[in-house]
Amino acid sequence: MKKIVLTVLSVLFGLMMVNSGLNKFFNYMPAPEGLSEGAMNLMGAFINSGWIFPLVAVVEIVGGVLFALPKTRALGAIVILPVMVGIVLFHAVQEPANMAIVLVMLAINVWAIIENVPRYMPMLKG
Repeated sequence: MKKIVLTVLSVLFGLMMVNSGLNKFFNYMPAPEGLSEGAMNLMGAFINSGWIFPLVAVVEIVGGVLFALPKTRALGAIVILPVMVGIVLFHAVQEPANMAIVLVMLAINVWAIIENVPRYMPMLKG
């Protein structure tokens, strides 16, 4: 049962990441209303940099697809972790009202990492 729940949550998490990454390229979802001025300035800086948004978008798309597939979930969980840390920090500092969903997503990512610890062990052996 636990494996089924993780699989369903992983597919949903992966689809959310893919959707978020594709939105950075095609801008098909409206910007959230009521963002603070600091959050708007930070997002504007990311967009104006010219390379950070596309890089994050590609990592979200690739990581989301890897995360959704059971065979590559261990790799996807590690690939998407730095993006999740950035999302958590952004919301903790700029938009704390939306922390609940962010913490749920982080928990799903951490759960996937914990479930795949045996797959990471060969990298740690010296």
